Amino acid sequence: MATIFREILVDADVDATWAALCDVGAIHQRLARGFVVDTTLDGDHRTVTFAGGVVVRERLIGRDDARRRLAYAVVDDPAVRHHASFEVFPGDLGGSRIVWITDVAPDAAAPTFAGMIDTGVAAIRRTLAASR
Repeated sequence: MATIFREILVDADVDATWAALCDVGAIHQRLARGFVVDTTLDGDHRTVTFAGGVVVRERLIGRDDARRRLAYAVVDDPAVRHHASFEVFPGDLGGSRIVWITDVAPDAAAPTFAGMIDTGVAAIRRTLAASR
Protein backbone atom coordinates (compact mmCIF):
# COMPACT_ATOMS: atom_id res chain seq x y z
CA MET A 1 0.00 0.00 0.00
CA ALA A 2 1.42 3.37 -1.03
CA THR A 3 1.18 6.46 1.16
CA ILE A 4 0.82 9.94 -0.30
CA PHE A 5 1.61 12.74 2.15
CA ARG A 6 0.89 16.41 1.50
CA GLU A 7 1.29 19.38 3.81
CA ILE A 8 -0.68 22.46 2.82
CA LEU A 9 0.07 25.89 4.26
CA VAL A 10 -2.83 28.32 3.90
CA ASP A 11 -3.32 31.91 4.90
CA ALA A 12 -6.60 31.26 6.71
CA ASP A 13 -7.54 31.02 10.38
CA VAL A 14 -7.30 27.48 11.78
CA ASP A 15 -10.94 27.46 12.95
CA ALA A 16 -12.18 28.72 9.58
CA THR A 17 -10.02 26.12 7.81
CA TRP A 18 -11.42 23.32 9.98
CA ALA A 19 -14.99 24.56 9.46
CA ALA A 20 -14.54 24.44 5.68
CA LEU A 21 -12.87 21.02 5.73
CA CYS A 22 -15.42 19.32 7.97
CA ASP A 23 -18.42 20.72 6.08
CA VAL A 24 -18.36 17.41 4.23
CA GLY A 25 -21.38 18.14 2.06
CA ALA A 26 -20.06 21.46 0.77
CA ILE A 27 -16.44 20.76 -0.17
CA HIS A 28 -17.24 21.90 -3.72
CA GLN A 29 -18.15 25.32 -2.31
CA ARG A 30 -16.05 25.80 0.83
CA LEU A 31 -12.88 23.75 0.43
CA ALA A 32 -11.89 22.84 -3.14
CA ARG A 33 -13.85 24.93 -5.65
CA GLY A 34 -13.02 24.07 -9.22
CA PHE A 35 -11.48 20.71 -8.29
CA VAL A 36 -14.70 19.32 -6.80
CA VAL A 37 -17.84 20.46 -8.62
CA ASP A 38 -20.52 18.70 -6.56
CA THR A 39 -20.93 16.84 -3.28
CA THR A 40 -24.02 15.03 -2.03
CA LEU A 41 -24.55 13.35 1.33
CA ASP A 42 -26.39 10.13 2.13
CA GLY A 43 -25.95 9.24 5.80
CA ASP A 44 -22.27 8.54 6.44
CA HIS A 45 -21.52 8.40 2.71
CA ARG A 46 -20.91 11.17 0.24
CA THR A 47 -20.73 11.24 -3.53
CA VAL A 48 -18.03 13.54 -4.86
CA THR A 49 -17.93 14.74 -8.47
CA PHE A 50 -14.60 16.09 -9.70
CA ALA A 51 -14.06 18.65 -12.45
CA GLY A 52 -12.72 16.01 -14.84
CA GLY A 53 -15.95 14.02 -14.55
CA VAL A 54 -14.72 11.37 -12.10
CA VAL A 55 -17.41 10.48 -9.54
CA VAL A 56 -16.56 8.56 -6.35
CA ARG A 57 -18.58 7.37 -3.39
CA GLU A 58 -16.84 7.81 -0.06
CA ARG A 59 -17.61 6.61 3.43
CA LEU A 60 -16.95 9.12 6.17
CA ILE A 61 -14.98 7.14 8.74
CA GLY A 62 -14.26 9.55 11.57
CA ARG A 63 -14.42 13.15 12.67
CA ASP A 64 -12.59 14.46 15.72
CA ASP A 65 -13.29 18.13 16.34
CA ALA A 66 -10.84 18.36 19.26
CA ARG A 67 -7.97 17.15 17.07
CA ARG A 68 -9.39 18.72 13.87
CA ARG A 69 -9.14 15.36 12.08
CA LEU A 70 -11.40 13.92 9.39
CA ALA A 71 -11.01 10.46 7.81
CA TYR A 72 -12.77 8.90 4.81
CA ALA A 73 -12.41 6.07 2.31
CA VAL A 74 -13.47 5.47 -1.29
CA VAL A 75 -15.93 2.57 -1.30
CA ASP A 76 -17.15 2.17 -4.88
CA ASP A 77 -14.09 0.65 -6.58
CA PRO A 78 -13.31 -2.94 -5.51
CA ALA A 79 -10.03 -2.89 -7.49
CA VAL A 80 -8.59 -0.02 -5.40
CA ARG A 81 -8.35 0.37 -1.65
CA HIS A 82 -8.24 3.96 -0.47
CA HIS A 83 -8.19 5.63 2.94
CA ALA A 84 -7.38 9.28 3.62
CA SER A 85 -7.34 11.74 6.48
CA PHE A 86 -6.99 15.46 6.96
CA GLU A 87 -5.71 17.20 10.08
CA VAL A 88 -5.63 20.95 10.61
CA PHE A 89 -3.02 22.64 12.81
CA PRO A 90 -2.14 26.27 13.52
CA GLY A 91 0.61 27.40 11.14
CA ASP A 92 4.00 28.25 12.62
CA LEU A 93 3.78 31.80 11.27
CA GLY A 94 -0.02 32.16 11.43
CA GLY A 95 -2.64 30.74 9.16
CA SER A 96 -3.18 26.98 9.04
CA ARG A 97 -1.27 23.85 8.20
CA ILE A 98 -3.30 21.02 6.71
CA VAL A 99 -1.85 17.50 6.65
CA TRP A 100 -3.48 15.25 4.04
CA ILE A 101 -2.45 11.59 4.17
CA THR A 102 -3.76 9.07 1.65
CA ASP A 103 -3.11 5.33 1.60
CA VAL A 104 -3.89 3.54 -1.65
CA ALA A 105 -3.48 0.04 -3.04
CA PRO A 106 -2.39 -1.26 -5.39
CA ASP A 107 0.80 0.78 -5.53
CA ALA A 108 0.29 1.25 -9.27
CA ALA A 109 -2.72 3.48 -8.50
CA ALA A 110 -0.62 5.91 -6.44
CA PRO A 111 0.55 8.16 -9.33
CA THR A 112 -3.04 8.75 -10.47
CA PHE A 113 -4.16 9.56 -6.93
CA ALA A 114 -1.10 11.77 -6.34
CA GLY A 115 -1.92 13.80 -9.43
CA MET A 116 -5.50 14.33 -8.28
CA ILE A 117 -4.31 15.21 -4.78
CA ASP A 118 -1.87 17.80 -6.11
CA THR A 119 -4.67 19.41 -8.11
CA GLY A 120 -6.78 19.34 -4.95
CA VAL A 121 -4.02 20.99 -2.91
CA ALA A 122 -3.93 23.92 -5.35
CA ALA A 123 -7.73 24.25 -5.22
CA ILE A 124 -7.75 24.16 -1.41
CA ARG A 125 -5.15 26.94 -1.25
CA ARG A 126 -7.14 29.09 -3.71
CA THR A 127 -10.50 28.46 -2.06
CA LEU A 128 -9.37 29.11 1.50
CA ALA A 129 -7.40 32.22 0.51
CA ALA A 130 -10.45 33.59 -1.33
CA SER A 131 -12.70 32.99 1.69
CA ARG A 132 -10.68 35.25 3.98
